[in-house]
Amino acid sequence: ASRAARTAYREAAAALSKARGAAAERLAAAVARELAPLKLDRARFVVARTDLPEAQWNARGADAVRFLVATNPGSAPGPLDKVASGGELSRLLLALNVVLAGESPVGALIFDEVDSGIGGATAAAVGERLARIARETQVLVVTHSPQVAARADAHFQVSKASARDRTRTTVTRLDPTARQEEIARMLAGETITDAARDAARSLMAGS
Repeated sequence: ASRAARTAYREAAAALSKARGAAAERLAAAVARELAPLKLDRARFVVARTDLPEAQWNARGADAVRFLVATNPGSAPGPLDKVASGGELSRLLLALNVVLAGESPVGALIFDEVDSGIGGATAAAVGERLARIARETQVLVVTHSPQVAARADAHFQVSKASARDRTRTTVTRLDPTARQEEIARMLAGETITDAARDAARSLMAGS
């Protein structure tokens, strides 16, 4: 019985490893297509599968899977959290979530300043991908980017004020008019111009 069970396990593990290998190729290719618009065109995403020693075989199979990345040409792929900078890691995880949207049982995703250090077309690409993920699951985003904020279904402004050695944080849901004004402020700074309001209106219409 033990020999038969071992044989059955080997066959099942081999089939699982083969399926994982095929899925890994599809996942890596799909993530690669998302990288250039996110200003990660020099990065290479790798799904590495390694065989486990027999002593480590378990209910999940006889191999292990890791996500690796190389952020510069010629560099060896390494673990995401060891190789990528904070901004790169956020955008890599965004690309991964875009590809896996609809496959994950997670009910909500939180992105904290995933647009840090970028702007223009790249920020717009980030906003578009966040909106795509939001079609499948709830997405909460902390952002300073008008291109990202314009994509939201609901916009909350977070402000802080200090008085008597205490700091108070206020969260306000913005109506459409206030939202346009806030996006204009994000574009122009403290002095909001009519041009900024027009740009904000255009961003919101394009979302």
